[in-house]
Amino acid sequence: MLTDLSAERQAWLELMLLDGVGPRFFQRLRSHAVSPFDFMSADLAALAELGVPPSVLASLRRWRAGDPVLRERFDLALDWLQQDGCRLLFLDEPDYPPLLASISDPPPLLFVRGRIEVLHDPQIAMVGTRHPSPLGAETAQHFARAFCRSGLTVTSGMALGIDGACHRGALDAGGQTVAVWGTGLERCYPRRHRKLADSIVDTGGALVSELWPDSEPHPAQFPRRNRIISGLSLGTLVVEASLNSGSLITARMALEQNREVFAMPGSIHNVQARGCHRLLREGACLVEQVQDVLDALKVPLTAALEAAEEPATEVPDTPLWRWLGFDPVSPDWLAQRAGISMPEVLQQLLELELAGAVLVGPAGYCRRQP
Repeated sequence: MLTDLSAERQAWLELMLLDGVGPRFFQRLRSHAVSPFDFMSADLAALAELGVPPSVLASLRRWRAGDPVLRERFDLALDWLQQDGCRLLFLDEPDYPPLLASISDPPPLLFVRGRIEVLHDPQIAMVGTRHPSPLGAETAQHFARAFCRSGLTVTSGMALGIDGACHRGALDAGGQTVAVWGTGLERCYPRRHRKLADSIVDTGGALVSELWPDSEPHPAQFPRRNRIISGLSLGTLVVEASLNSGSLITARMALEQNREVFAMPGSIHNVQARGCHRLLREGACLVEQVQDVLDALKVPLTAALEAAEEPATEVPDTPLWRWLGFDPVSPDWLAQRAGISMPEVLQQLLELELAGAVLVGPAGYCRRQP
């Protein structure tokens, strides 16, 4: 509860409000054995002599003068902590996730909504493009289900596309999932994922952010968020990503944190697979099946996972099937190759779709994963 926050803890909150204070500044304070409480009560001239940046000193001066904007944001954090399931984790306390604490720039504070114990569970980060192919999204969901059945927690960034598919796959399996936000936890982004966020919390997972609860989305915040996704996890799997995808930033950060990096190969015609191909050329572990990741992380394949493997789809006997591959194609292309009329092509595609054998997206039809 708020009344239980010590003066030292309140000083942490006050410090993180100041302009120019972030993880690296906080690490500098720790390296000089300066506590947040000592810093917030220190003489401004003495701090200037220590090389504290002018922007930080100016912000500290405003705080001491009772700046209404800073005071309002401070009170906002305290009010947020009064809500059910909301918790603030400090870097020096036992509940702070140890894997994240070991990176070079861990967040001094973590705002968490949900079950904090899940942050200590073995996790696999799954990331990818916001614009996946139908097969890519399905593959992400399939792998997330399998990881949860093997005892791993799936961690991602709750963005559209691959991230959302991974969280849903974990929930489908009755597992836990952690969503790391690039906004404050009072600002769900994208908004359409509000129900997904509630489901994550309701099923024993957690929402995590280092940002103040009311922080709005800003482009610079999402790369910072990525280091937390990889930092919480034993390894990072990139499912589908273009060459300019933020998922490659997450993979790079995982490498810097000495964590495993995995990538799935894709079609040479799929621009959303080229980022994965670059990672594979640079030495990422190639992933074709769930066991590839479990072996690398030394996680045993559980009996529950073996029993839960989904049966192969029974494919209708149709001449169109031989022309369908894992690259999307249009009905026109199929009609030309198969030499059958368009009405017949559409009828056969409908049968295949109803049988669960094909996926359909903006680029056309393709086979569902085996």
